[in-house]
Amino acid sequence: MTTSAPSAPPSASSSASSSAPPFGRALCAMVTPFTQAGALDLDGAGRLADRLVRAGCDGLVLSGTTGESPTTTDAEKSALVRAVREAVGDRAVIVAGVGTADTRHTVELALAAEKAGADGLLVVTPYYSRPPQDAVEAHFREIADATGLPLALYDIPGRTGTRIEPDTLIRLAEHPRIVAVKDCAYDLLGTQKVLARTELAYYAGCDEQVLALRAVGGTGYISTVANAAPGPFRAILDAFEAGNTAEAARRQQRAVPLTELMMASGLPGTVTAKALLGRLGLPAGPVRPPLRPAGREVTDGLLAAYEELAAA
Repeated sequence: MTTSAPSAPPSASSSASSSAPPFGRALCAMVTPFTQAGALDLDGAGRLADRLVRAGCDGLVLSGTTGESPTTTDAEKSALVRAVREAVGDRAVIVAGVGTADTRHTVELALAAEKAGADGLLVVTPYYSRPPQDAVEAHFREIADATGLPLALYDIPGRTGTRIEPDTLIRLAEHPRIVAVKDCAYDLLGTQKVLARTELAYYAGCDEQVLALRAVGGTGYISTVANAAPGPFRAILDAFEAGNTAEAARRQQRAVPLTELMMASGLPGTVTAKALLGRLGLPAGPVRPPLRPAGREVTDGLLAAYEELAAA
């Protein structure tokens, strides 16, 4: 399927005060390409980013979990933002992942991302230490106060060990720079509670929930599968926005085989995304340890599912 390139995304600096989605609707959680020697591949990152934007992505999320943020240095994160900004210009919003388990370090990364040219920040809940909700709230407020950039809060308790409870999100929504949530909580009732009481933009962080979340008032998605299949995922939203809910459902269902193999096969999405991109001849490179590459059988299955989706 061919998807025309999107128009220029809304300005991140003005998004909090308008009804437009703060970062667009269709975002890719982009992998971080490395050379075969394991170094940062800035040229590859620029080429991949350009492809994703031309295929329909409104925004790119850099240095998230899919971007292997735990194993990239602070300097590499800033260099990646600069390279992608140079590659896409103002054709797409750049959201930089800056979340860590350390509030002070997260502030440092937020300031560096702003200086490097990011339009927004993705901040995950502090992980492993499992702070109580008042500490979680204070953490996010400190990050939001540190820069002039809008924030998306990343709620993924399955990885962090700590939920951003709906009541906490409702309070945080009062902050003028906390404008969005990447939702991986698998709690549709809690999500609807926040949607009903705030103006937070909700982005599906789980690829199988793109249409479900949009149907109850969500904004769009931040997708890992979109690294390889940006067009088919954009088409789900396009069909829904056009009022063709049956077509949107059909397209969501057609993406299930690839989504399942990439996100529910027992391997991290970073590993499967890079394996598939590599087979497609696109910039990706190896994963950094402790992650290990996908085997031939897994990669063959990913390619078959991708080709089936692309032909649909």
